[in-house]
Amino acid sequence: MQYERKQYLDQLIRKKDNGRVKVITGLRRSGKSYLLFNLYRSYLLDSGVSEDRIICLALDEIGSARYRNPFELDSYIRSRITDPSRRYYVLIDEIQFVSDVPNPYVDDPQARLTFIDVLLGLMRIPNADICVTGSNSHMLSSDILTQFRDRGDEIRVNPLSYAEVYERFEGDRRGAWREYMTYGGMPRVWTMQSHEERSRYLRDLFGQTYLKDILERHRVRNDAAVLETLLNVLSSGIGSLTNPSRLSNTFDSELHLRVSPGTIDTYLGYFIDAYLIRKAERYDVKGRKYIRTPSKYYFTDTGLRNAKIGFRQLEETHLMENILYCDLVRRGYDVDVGIVEYSTKNEEAASVRKQLEVDFVVNRSGSCCYIQSALSVDDPAKRAQETASLLRIPDSFRKIVVVKDWMQPWQDEHGIEYIGVEQFLLDETCLAR
Repeated sequence: MQYERKQYLDQLIRKKDNGRVKVITGLRRSGKSYLLFNLYRSYLLDSGVSEDRIICLALDEIGSARYRNPFELDSYIRSRITDPSRRYYVLIDEIQFVSDVPNPYVDDPQARLTFIDVLLGLMRIPNADICVTGSNSHMLSSDILTQFRDRGDEIRVNPLSYAEVYERFEGDRRGAWREYMTYGGMPRVWTMQSHEERSRYLRDLFGQTYLKDILERHRVRNDAAVLETLLNVLSSGIGSLTNPSRLSNTFDSELHLRVSPGTIDTYLGYFIDAYLIRKAERYDVKGRKYIRTPSKYYFTDTGLRNAKIGFRQLEETHLMENILYCDLVRRGYDVDVGIVEYSTKNEEAASVRKQLEVDFVVNRSGSCCYIQSALSVDDPAKRAQETASLLRIPDSFRKIVVVKDWMQPWQDEHGIEYIGVEQFLLDETCLAR
Protein backbone atom coordinates (compact mmCIF):
# COMPACT_ATOMS: atom_id res chain seq x y z
CA MET A 1 0.00 0.00 0.00
CA GLN A 2 1.44 3.36 -1.03
CA TYR A 3 0.86 6.69 0.66
CA GLU A 4 1.53 10.05 -0.96
CA ARG A 5 2.94 11.71 2.22
CA LYS A 6 2.09 14.98 0.48
CA GLN A 7 2.78 17.19 3.49
CA TYR A 8 6.41 16.08 3.68
CA LEU A 9 7.00 15.82 -0.05
CA ASP A 10 5.76 19.40 -0.42
CA GLN A 11 8.22 20.52 2.26
CA LEU A 12 11.10 18.88 0.38
CA ILE A 13 9.97 20.48 -2.87
CA ARG A 14 9.72 23.93 -1.28
CA LYS A 15 13.21 23.59 0.20
CA LYS A 16 14.76 22.22 -2.98
CA ASP A 17 17.89 24.10 -4.13
CA ASN A 18 17.85 26.41 -1.08
CA GLY A 19 21.56 25.91 -0.31
CA ARG A 20 20.90 24.04 2.95
CA VAL A 21 21.07 20.40 3.98
CA LYS A 22 17.60 18.89 4.27
CA VAL A 23 17.54 16.42 7.18
CA ILE A 24 14.55 14.09 7.40
CA THR A 25 13.98 12.93 10.97
CA GLY A 26 11.28 11.13 12.92
CA LEU A 27 10.42 7.79 14.43
CA ARG A 28 12.08 4.81 12.85
CA ARG A 29 9.77 3.02 10.41
CA SER A 30 7.63 6.13 9.95
CA GLY A 31 8.46 6.33 6.22
CA LYS A 32 11.56 8.53 5.95
CA SER A 33 13.38 6.30 3.46
CA TYR A 34 10.26 5.86 1.35
CA LEU A 35 9.79 9.63 1.26
CA LEU A 36 13.35 10.19 0.09
CA PHE A 37 14.00 7.33 -2.35
CA ASN A 38 10.52 6.75 -3.73
CA LEU A 39 8.46 9.90 -3.53
CA TYR A 40 11.10 12.62 -3.79
CA ARG A 41 13.23 10.75 -6.32
CA SER A 42 10.14 10.18 -8.49
CA TYR A 43 9.33 13.87 -8.25
CA LEU A 44 12.83 14.79 -9.42
CA LEU A 45 12.62 12.39 -12.36
CA ASP A 46 9.16 13.64 -13.33
CA SER A 47 10.39 17.24 -13.21
CA GLY A 48 13.13 16.53 -15.76
CA VAL A 49 16.16 15.60 -13.62
CA SER A 50 18.05 12.77 -15.33
CA GLU A 51 19.03 9.56 -13.50
CA ASP A 52 22.75 10.37 -13.57
CA ARG A 53 22.14 13.59 -11.64
CA ILE A 54 20.43 11.83 -8.74
CA ILE A 55 23.03 10.30 -6.43
CA CYS A 56 21.36 7.80 -4.08
CA LEU A 57 23.09 5.98 -1.23
CA ALA A 58 21.48 3.72 1.37
CA LEU A 59 24.19 3.45 4.00
CA ASP A 60 22.46 0.64 5.89
CA GLU A 61 23.06 -1.71 2.93
CA ILE A 62 26.16 -3.90 2.72
CA GLY A 63 26.89 -2.63 -0.78
CA SER A 64 27.45 0.84 0.65
CA ALA A 65 29.69 -0.30 3.52
CA ARG A 66 32.80 1.48 2.23
CA TYR A 67 30.96 4.79 2.20
CA ARG A 68 30.50 4.63 5.95
CA ASN A 69 34.01 6.05 6.02
CA PRO A 70 33.62 9.84 5.76
CA PHE A 71 36.59 10.16 3.38
CA GLU A 72 35.19 7.49 1.05
CA LEU A 73 31.72 9.02 1.16
CA ASP A 74 33.00 12.48 0.35
CA SER A 75 35.22 11.20 -2.45
CA TYR A 76 32.46 9.12 -4.04
CA ILE A 77 29.89 11.91 -4.13
CA ARG A 78 32.37 14.42 -5.51
CA SER A 79 33.34 11.92 -8.22
CA ARG A 80 29.70 11.73 -9.33
CA ILE A 81 29.34 15.51 -9.69
CA THR A 82 31.12 15.78 -13.02
CA ASP A 83 29.51 18.70 -14.83
CA PRO A 84 29.63 22.12 -13.13
CA SER A 85 26.90 23.39 -15.43
CA ARG A 86 24.31 20.83 -14.25
CA ARG A 87 22.47 20.48 -10.94
CA TYR A 88 22.98 17.28 -8.88
CA TYR A 89 20.79 15.89 -6.13
CA VAL A 90 22.44 13.89 -3.34
CA LEU A 91 20.05 11.60 -1.43
CA ILE A 92 21.63 9.73 1.49
CA ASP A 93 19.62 7.36 3.68
CA GLU A 94 20.70 6.52 7.25
CA ILE A 95 23.52 9.06 7.41
CA GLN A 96 24.28 8.04 11.01
CA PHE A 97 25.98 4.88 9.67
CA VAL A 98 28.99 7.02 8.77
CA SER A 99 31.70 6.31 11.34
CA ASP A 100 33.70 8.84 13.29
CA VAL A 101 37.36 8.59 12.24
CA PRO A 102 40.56 10.30 13.41
CA ASN A 103 41.68 13.35 11.47
CA PRO A 104 44.98 12.17 9.93
CA TYR A 105 46.14 15.77 9.51
CA VAL A 106 45.84 16.76 13.15
CA ASP A 107 47.88 15.36 16.03
CA ASP A 108 44.94 15.20 18.41
CA PRO A 109 43.07 11.98 19.19
CA GLN A 110 39.97 14.03 20.06
CA ALA A 111 39.87 15.68 16.65
CA ARG A 112 37.63 13.27 14.78
CA LEU A 113 35.78 13.64 11.49
CA THR A 114 32.08 12.76 11.18
CA PHE A 115 29.24 12.88 8.67
CA ILE A 116 28.69 16.48 9.77
CA ASP A 117 32.06 17.42 8.22
CA VAL A 118 31.13 15.61 5.01
CA LEU A 119 27.77 17.34 4.68
CA LEU A 120 29.12 20.78 5.49
CA GLY A 121 31.78 20.27 2.83
CA LEU A 122 29.27 19.11 0.21
CA MET A 123 27.12 22.14 0.91
CA ARG A 124 29.89 24.29 -0.54
CA ILE A 125 29.54 22.62 -3.94
CA PRO A 126 27.40 25.22 -5.73
CA ASN A 127 25.57 22.76 -8.01
CA ALA A 128 24.74 20.14 -5.34
CA ASP A 129 21.53 19.86 -3.33
CA ILE A 130 21.64 17.50 -0.36
CA CYS A 131 18.93 15.53 1.45
CA VAL A 132 19.61 12.94 4.14
CA THR A 133 17.67 10.81 6.60
CA GLY A 134 18.91 9.98 10.06
CA SER A 135 18.03 7.55 12.80
CA ASN A 136 16.41 9.09 15.83
CA SER A 137 19.14 7.51 17.99
CA HIS A 138 21.78 9.72 16.38
CA MET A 139 20.02 12.50 14.48
CA LEU A 140 17.84 14.53 16.80
CA SER A 141 16.49 17.98 16.14
CA SER A 142 18.76 19.37 18.85
CA ASP A 143 21.77 17.84 17.07
CA ILE A 144 20.77 19.45 13.79
CA LEU A 145 20.39 22.89 15.30
CA THR A 146 23.76 22.59 17.02
CA GLN A 147 25.84 20.92 14.35
CA PHE A 148 24.61 22.70 11.24
CA ARG A 149 24.51 26.16 12.82
CA ASP A 150 21.57 27.45 10.81
CA ARG A 151 22.65 25.63 7.66
CA GLY A 152 20.24 22.71 7.87
CA ASP A 153 16.48 22.31 7.56
CA GLU A 154 14.71 19.62 9.54
CA ILE A 155 11.72 17.86 8.00
CA ARG A 156 10.12 15.79 10.72
CA VAL A 157 8.07 12.87 9.43
CA ASN A 158 5.18 11.73 11.61
CA PRO A 159 3.31 8.44 11.48
CA LEU A 160 0.40 8.35 9.08
CA SER A 161 -2.37 10.78 9.95
CA TYR A 162 -5.96 9.62 10.18
CA ALA A 163 -6.70 11.38 6.88
CA GLU A 164 -3.91 9.42 5.15
CA VAL A 165 -5.15 6.10 6.54
CA TYR A 166 -8.78 6.89 5.75
CA GLU A 167 -7.99 7.71 2.12
CA ARG A 168 -6.42 4.27 1.56
CA PHE A 169 -8.55 2.30 4.02
CA GLU A 170 -9.65 -1.04 2.64
CA GLY A 171 -13.12 -2.23 3.55
CA ASP A 172 -15.97 -0.45 5.31
CA ARG A 173 -14.67 3.00 6.23
CA ARG A 174 -16.98 3.06 9.23
CA GLY A 175 -14.34 0.88 10.90
CA ALA A 176 -11.43 3.18 10.04
CA TRP A 177 -11.59 5.25 13.23
CA ARG A 178 -11.65 2.26 15.57
CA GLU A 179 -8.72 0.61 13.79
CA TYR A 180 -6.69 3.83 13.66
CA MET A 181 -7.32 4.51 17.33
CA THR A 182 -6.18 0.97 18.14
CA TYR A 183 -3.22 0.46 15.79
CA GLY A 184 -2.03 4.00 15.07
CA GLY A 185 -0.23 5.21 11.97
CA MET A 186 2.99 3.27 11.49
CA PRO A 187 2.87 2.57 7.73
CA ARG A 188 3.77 -1.11 7.85
CA VAL A 189 0.92 -1.84 10.27
CA TRP A 190 -1.52 -1.13 7.45
CA THR A 191 -0.03 -3.88 5.28
CA MET A 192 -0.97 -6.45 7.96
CA GLN A 193 -4.35 -8.06 8.45
CA SER A 194 -4.49 -9.76 11.85
CA HIS A 195 -4.35 -8.28 15.33
CA GLU A 196 -1.62 -10.75 16.28
CA GLU A 197 0.64 -9.66 13.43
CA ARG A 198 0.11 -5.97 14.12
CA SER A 199 0.61 -6.24 17.87
CA ARG A 200 3.78 -8.29 17.50
CA TYR A 201 5.22 -5.76 15.05
CA LEU A 202 4.46 -2.79 17.30
CA ARG A 203 5.80 -4.52 20.41
CA ASP A 204 9.01 -5.41 18.58
CA LEU A 205 9.42 -1.81 17.44
CA PHE A 206 9.31 -0.68 21.04
CA GLY A 207 11.59 -3.29 22.53
CA GLN A 208 14.06 -3.98 19.75
CA THR A 209 14.27 -0.57 18.09
CA TYR A 210 13.12 2.46 20.06
CA LEU A 211 14.17 1.43 23.56
CA LYS A 212 17.41 0.01 22.19
CA ASP A 213 18.11 3.31 20.41
CA ILE A 214 17.69 5.24 23.65
CA LEU A 215 19.87 2.85 25.64
CA GLU A 216 22.65 3.02 23.03
CA ARG A 217 22.56 6.78 22.50
CA HIS A 218 22.58 7.69 26.17
CA ARG A 219 24.67 4.74 27.33
CA VAL A 220 22.09 3.70 29.90
CA ARG A 221 23.48 0.50 31.35
CA ASN A 222 21.59 -0.39 34.51
CA ASP A 223 18.25 1.40 34.22
CA ALA A 224 16.71 -0.33 31.20
CA ALA A 225 13.96 -1.75 33.41
CA VAL A 226 13.27 1.71 34.84
CA LEU A 227 12.96 3.19 31.35
CA GLU A 228 10.54 0.47 30.31
CA THR A 229 8.49 0.84 33.48
CA LEU A 230 8.32 4.61 33.02
CA LEU A 231 6.96 4.10 29.51
CA ASN A 232 4.33 1.76 30.94
CA VAL A 233 3.31 4.35 33.53
CA LEU A 234 3.07 7.06 30.87
CA SER A 235 1.09 4.71 28.62
CA SER A 236 -1.43 4.10 31.37
CA GLY A 237 -1.87 7.81 32.04
CA ILE A 238 -2.03 9.57 28.68
CA GLY A 239 -3.87 12.84 28.96
CA SER A 240 -3.30 13.02 32.73
CA LEU A 241 -1.47 15.86 34.42
CA THR A 242 1.81 14.73 35.92
CA ASN A 243 5.41 15.73 36.61
CA PRO A 244 8.68 14.02 37.59
CA SER A 245 7.87 14.28 41.32
CA ARG A 246 4.50 12.60 40.90
CA LEU A 247 6.02 9.90 38.73
CA SER A 248 8.77 9.36 41.31
CA ASN A 249 6.09 8.91 43.98
CA THR A 250 4.33 6.38 41.75
CA PHE A 251 7.53 4.35 41.46
CA ASP A 252 7.94 4.50 45.23
CA SER A 253 4.38 3.76 46.36
CA GLU A 254 3.17 1.31 43.71
CA LEU A 255 6.37 -0.30 42.45
CA HIS A 256 8.49 -0.01 45.61
CA LEU A 257 11.32 1.38 43.55
CA ARG A 258 13.20 4.58 44.33
CA VAL A 259 13.87 6.74 41.28
CA SER A 260 14.63 10.42 41.82
CA PRO A 261 12.55 13.13 40.13
CA GLY A 262 15.75 14.36 38.45
CA THR A 263 16.39 10.96 36.89
CA ILE A 264 12.80 10.69 35.69
CA ASP A 265 13.00 14.18 34.18
CA THR A 266 16.14 13.11 32.30
CA TYR A 267 14.46 9.96 31.00
CA LEU A 268 11.38 11.90 29.90
CA GLY A 269 13.76 14.08 27.88
CA TYR A 270 15.18 10.96 26.25
CA PHE A 271 11.70 9.85 25.16
CA ILE A 272 10.88 13.30 23.79
CA ASP A 273 14.18 13.50 21.88
CA ALA A 274 13.49 10.06 20.40
CA TYR A 275 10.06 11.26 19.18
CA LEU A 276 8.21 8.65 21.25
CA ILE A 277 6.25 11.15 23.31
CA ARG A 278 5.36 14.84 23.22
CA LYS A 279 5.02 17.19 26.15
CA ALA A 280 2.16 19.69 26.38
CA GLU A 281 2.74 22.65 28.68
CA ARG A 282 -0.01 24.24 30.77
CA TYR A 283 -1.10 27.79 29.96
CA ASP A 284 -3.17 30.14 32.11
CA VAL A 285 -5.60 31.58 29.56
CA LYS A 286 -6.72 34.55 31.64
CA GLY A 287 -3.35 35.26 33.22
CA ARG A 288 -1.59 34.80 29.87
CA LYS A 289 1.32 32.90 31.38
CA TYR A 290 2.75 29.39 31.39
CA ILE A 291 2.54 27.19 34.45
CA ARG A 292 5.71 25.17 34.85
CA THR A 293 4.18 22.02 36.29
CA PRO A 294 2.36 19.66 36.00
CA SER A 295 2.20 18.88 32.27
CA LYS A 296 0.65 16.30 29.97
CA TYR A 297 2.44 13.72 27.87
CA TYR A 298 1.04 12.26 24.67
CA PHE A 299 2.37 9.38 22.56
CA THR A 300 3.41 10.17 19.00
CA ASP A 301 1.57 7.05 17.89
CA THR A 302 -1.37 5.49 19.71
CA GLY A 303 -0.67 2.06 18.24
CA LEU A 304 2.75 2.02 19.88
CA ARG A 305 1.20 3.17 23.15
CA ASN A 306 -1.46 0.48 23.02
CA ALA A 307 1.04 -2.24 22.18
CA LYS A 308 3.24 -1.16 25.09
CA ILE A 309 0.50 -2.10 27.55
CA GLY A 310 -0.81 -5.12 25.69
CA PHE A 311 -3.80 -3.35 24.14
CA ARG A 312 -5.39 -2.89 27.55
CA GLN A 313 -6.91 0.44 28.67
CA LEU A 314 -8.31 1.37 25.26
CA GLU A 315 -10.33 4.26 26.71
CA GLU A 316 -11.62 6.14 23.71
CA THR A 317 -11.77 9.47 25.52
CA HIS A 318 -8.01 9.50 26.22
CA LEU A 319 -6.98 8.03 22.86
CA MET A 320 -9.14 10.55 21.01
CA GLU A 321 -7.48 13.39 22.94
CA ASN A 322 -4.03 11.96 22.13
CA ILE A 323 -4.83 11.69 18.42
CA LEU A 324 -6.22 15.24 18.28
CA TYR A 325 -3.12 16.64 19.99
CA CYS A 326 -0.72 14.90 17.60
CA ASP A 327 -2.71 15.92 14.55
CA LEU A 328 -2.74 19.57 15.60
CA VAL A 329 1.03 19.48 16.10
CA ARG A 330 1.46 17.77 12.73
CA ARG A 331 -0.51 20.58 11.09
CA GLY A 332 2.03 23.07 12.43
CA TYR A 333 0.14 24.52 15.38
CA ASP A 334 1.60 25.32 18.79
CA VAL A 335 -0.57 23.43 21.26
CA ASP A 336 -0.82 23.90 25.02
CA VAL A 337 -3.11 22.61 27.74
CA GLY A 338 -5.20 25.52 29.02
CA ILE A 339 -6.53 26.39 32.45
CA VAL A 340 -9.17 28.98 33.26
CA GLU A 341 -9.32 30.32 36.81
CA TYR A 342 -12.49 31.80 38.24
CA SER A 343 -13.90 32.88 41.60
CA THR A 344 -16.90 31.25 43.26
CA LYS A 345 -18.43 30.79 46.70
CA ASN A 346 -18.12 27.69 48.84
CA GLU A 347 -20.77 26.34 51.23
CA GLU A 348 -19.72 28.88 53.87
CA ALA A 349 -20.15 31.71 51.32
CA ALA A 350 -16.42 32.34 51.32
CA SER A 351 -14.76 33.30 48.09
CA VAL A 352 -12.57 30.56 46.58
CA ARG A 353 -10.54 30.21 43.39
CA LYS A 354 -11.13 27.23 41.12
CA GLN A 355 -9.63 26.01 37.86
CA LEU A 356 -11.23 24.53 34.78
CA GLU A 357 -9.30 22.83 32.00
CA VAL A 358 -9.26 23.60 28.29
CA ASP A 359 -7.95 20.55 26.49
CA PHE A 360 -6.05 22.51 23.85
CA VAL A 361 -5.05 26.13 23.38
CA VAL A 362 -4.06 26.22 19.70
CA ASN A 363 -1.91 28.97 18.19
CA ARG A 364 -0.30 29.75 14.85
CA SER A 365 0.77 33.09 13.38
CA GLY A 366 -1.10 35.14 15.95
CA SER A 367 -4.36 33.23 15.49
CA CYS A 368 -5.78 31.29 18.42
CA CYS A 369 -8.62 28.89 19.16
CA TYR A 370 -9.70 26.71 22.06
CA ILE A 371 -10.62 23.04 21.64
CA GLN A 372 -12.36 20.57 23.94
CA SER A 373 -12.31 16.84 23.22
CA ALA A 374 -15.47 15.01 24.33
CA LEU A 375 -17.01 11.66 23.49
CA SER A 376 -20.51 13.12 23.50
CA VAL A 377 -22.48 16.23 24.44
CA ASP A 378 -25.95 14.74 23.94
CA ASP A 379 -26.73 15.00 27.62
CA PRO A 380 -27.29 18.64 28.70
CA ALA A 381 -25.33 18.16 31.91
CA LYS A 382 -22.39 16.70 30.00
CA ARG A 383 -22.52 19.53 27.49
CA ALA A 384 -22.52 22.09 30.31
CA GLN A 385 -19.51 20.35 31.86
CA GLU A 386 -17.52 20.32 28.61
CA THR A 387 -18.24 23.97 27.79
CA ALA A 388 -17.85 25.46 31.29
CA SER A 389 -14.22 26.46 30.73
CA LEU A 390 -14.88 27.80 27.24
CA LEU A 391 -17.69 30.04 28.46
CA ARG A 392 -15.35 31.63 31.01
CA ILE A 393 -12.72 32.67 28.44
CA PRO A 394 -13.11 36.44 27.96
CA ASP A 395 -12.04 36.77 24.33
CA SER A 396 -13.57 36.31 20.90
CA PHE A 397 -11.32 33.56 19.54
CA ARG A 398 -13.02 30.42 18.21
CA LYS A 399 -14.16 27.83 20.70
CA ILE A 400 -14.70 24.28 19.42
CA VAL A 401 -15.91 21.03 20.95
CA VAL A 402 -14.79 17.92 19.04
CA VAL A 403 -16.99 14.89 19.72
CA LYS A 404 -16.79 11.24 18.76
CA ASP A 405 -20.00 11.10 16.74
CA TRP A 406 -20.18 12.03 13.07
CA MET A 407 -22.41 15.10 12.99
CA GLN A 408 -23.33 18.08 10.92
CA PRO A 409 -21.15 20.88 12.31
CA TRP A 410 -23.23 23.38 14.25
CA GLN A 411 -22.91 26.35 16.59
CA ASP A 412 -24.79 26.97 19.83
CA GLU A 413 -26.22 30.18 21.22
CA HIS A 414 -22.87 31.06 22.81
CA GLY A 415 -20.95 30.77 19.56
CA ILE A 416 -19.32 27.47 20.53
CA GLU A 417 -18.85 25.18 17.51
CA TYR A 418 -19.38 21.40 17.51
CA ILE A 419 -17.83 18.96 15.05
CA GLY A 420 -17.23 15.20 14.84
CA VAL A 421 -13.68 13.97 15.38
CA GLU A 422 -13.46 12.24 12.00
CA GLN A 423 -14.68 15.33 10.18
CA PHE A 424 -12.15 17.41 12.11
CA LEU A 425 -9.26 15.09 11.27
CA LEU A 426 -10.25 14.77 7.61
CA ASP A 427 -10.58 18.52 7.04
CA GLU A 428 -7.16 20.20 7.12
CA THR A 429 -8.75 23.61 6.65
CA CYS A 430 -11.32 23.49 9.43
CA LEU A 431 -9.28 25.78 11.72
CA ALA A 432 -8.36 28.17 8.91
CA ARG A 433 -11.92 29.27 8.27
